[in-house]
Amino acid sequence: MKLDMLPALAVAAIVAAAVGLAGAVVVLAVARRRPALAAVLGPLAVIAALAAGVATSVQTMVLPDSAVSAVLWLLAAAVPAALAVGLVLAVRTHRLGVERAAALAARERDAAAEARRREVVAWISHDLRTPLSAVRALAEAAEDAVAEPADALRGILTENARMSAMVDDLLAYSRLHSPGVRLERAPTDVGDVVSDVLASTRPIAEAASVSLTGAVAGAGIVSADAGLLARAVENLVVNAIRNTPAGGTVRVDVSPGAGDSVAVAVADGCGGIAAADLARVFEPGWRGSSARTPGPGGGTGTGLSIVRRVAELHGGGVSVENLDGGCRFILRIPEAGGGSDPSGGRAI
Repeated sequence: MKLDMLPALAVAAIVAAAVGLAGAVVVLAVARRRPALAAVLGPLAVIAALAAGVATSVQTMVLPDSAVSAVLWLLAAAVPAALAVGLVLAVRTHRLGVERAAALAARERDAAAEARRREVVAWISHDLRTPLSAVRALAEAAEDAVAEPADALRGILTENARMSAMVDDLLAYSRLHSPGVRLERAPTDVGDVVSDVLASTRPIAEAASVSLTGAVAGAGIVSADAGLLARAVENLVVNAIRNTPAGGTVRVDVSPGAGDSVAVAVADGCGGIAAADLARVFEPGWRGSSARTPGPGGGTGTGLSIVRRVAELHGGGVSVENLDGGCRFILRIPEAGGGSDPSGGRAI
């Protein structure tokens, strides 16, 4: 190499470095918003820097024309390879971004579910103190002969049943929100499920002096976990009974829903829910106003959240709306196929 060529080579190197630096700046700027595009531009920026160096060399007459042509042809031939490498990097970058976003979303869901479970445990731990205190008071009253043993025993059994229901709610809530929960799906007649639920909850309604009625319009067959579906419907019905005053009516209707679904509508006489609280009724532990606050026989505040989770696991949904003097909860479950026959109907 001749010494008189060093300045020209230095100029070419500076130009190539400047173009490369500018390309790097552009790639970094693009990478903030579109990483895949930045992966494609990276190899092209390198080729652009080399081409700028070659062009500068031509201007300074460092390289002969034949060498310049060969280098330019080589650079042109390298462009498809650079694009191929950039596309591979772009695909990989996009895939890694999607996987990272999915992993982050999964962690956030798990963290939110764990936080909800801890809140529910805290709520139930607090709520369990009431029946436990009642059991202790009844036992002490019987021991001190303040209360008749038979009366104390009946009260203890009542509080025991209440605590068992709370524990059942906790177990159901925890299982439904655990990762990898599985449904035992089978073709299920929603009308039969609702009929069985009404039969089992009618004594509760009679004890509360609440009229419980229902009707089925058509034969709605869904692919569902019959046990979970019955649990969701029972939660809605029991919730309606608890919040309907004596002499009121709770009505359950099964009918074809929107979008090839079967709808279970439970209407009560609770007096309505404040508009600001309608979006919160399915939150675990929500109590709402005094009109919706359970009395001594109430649950843990997880019943409606269990209904929503069951609906979500089946690909359906649940909603609530105010009626004149009450409100109506609507549980929707997608049909298994074949649809509902609106021509038929029966009372339940």
